[in-house]
Amino acid sequence: MKNQTIEKLYDMRLNTMAAAFAEQLKDSSMDELAFDERVAIMVDREWTARENRKLTIRLKQAKLKHHATIEDMDFRHPRGLDKSLILTLANCHWIRNHQNVILTGPTGIGKSYIAEALVNKACCEGFTAICNKSTKLFRELEVARGDGSYSRYLSKMVKTNILVIEDWGFETLNDTQRVDLFEVIEDRHGIQSTIMISQYPVTDWHNFVGEPTIADAILDRIVHNAHKISLQGESMRKTRAALTQSEPPKP
Repeated sequence: MKNQTIEKLYDMRLNTMAAAFAEQLKDSSMDELAFDERVAIMVDREWTARENRKLTIRLKQAKLKHHATIEDMDFRHPRGLDKSLILTLANCHWIRNHQNVILTGPTGIGKSYIAEALVNKACCEGFTAICNKSTKLFRELEVARGDGSYSRYLSKMVKTNILVIEDWGFETLNDTQRVDLFEVIEDRHGIQSTIMISQYPVTDWHNFVGEPTIADAILDRIVHNAHKISLQGESMRKTRAALTQSEPPKP
């Protein structure tokens, strides 16, 4: 009967629960626990395993480059990073309220790391995310237009809780890119969140879009509902490289 129960659990794909049940049968100390306590232990093991698998999938889909976390974020480097704002964003209410985050500042100042730390925390809280460089995003939209999957691609964007657009403003958009970006932002506006990462201040963004009317429409949906993080100072990569070079040779 016990073996049949284990086999049925595996057949129902309750693999972790089956393993937990088998372990309990071998552990005589479990006899001291009440029936409901033993069941709770098995259910908790199965639930935790499933949640961990879901988290692994969300992190993989987000395509994060670094293992960035809020806990490892450097608040000591002089770059104008507001710790209280970051800790506020870490509670993920900005995602639940469908707000955006704008990260601006010079190269090497840690914009991408901050964005990925926020995304990592969001994935741990059950939210989905996709991180893309702006050039790759427009390339994917162009391909989708060509192979007939454009509507499907937009639908995927709408269902994603956080869209990260990195390297925003590297080049002025053409007519097609302007329309594509407006479609993405318009569909997500008010129901999902976006993180924009740029080396350029928000005041320059109209120039990247190119056409004033569409620029107003796009930026109105991004900027006015955004938490703005403007970083300044020396590149963190250069500072760390200099510190490494200045360290005495190890014996």
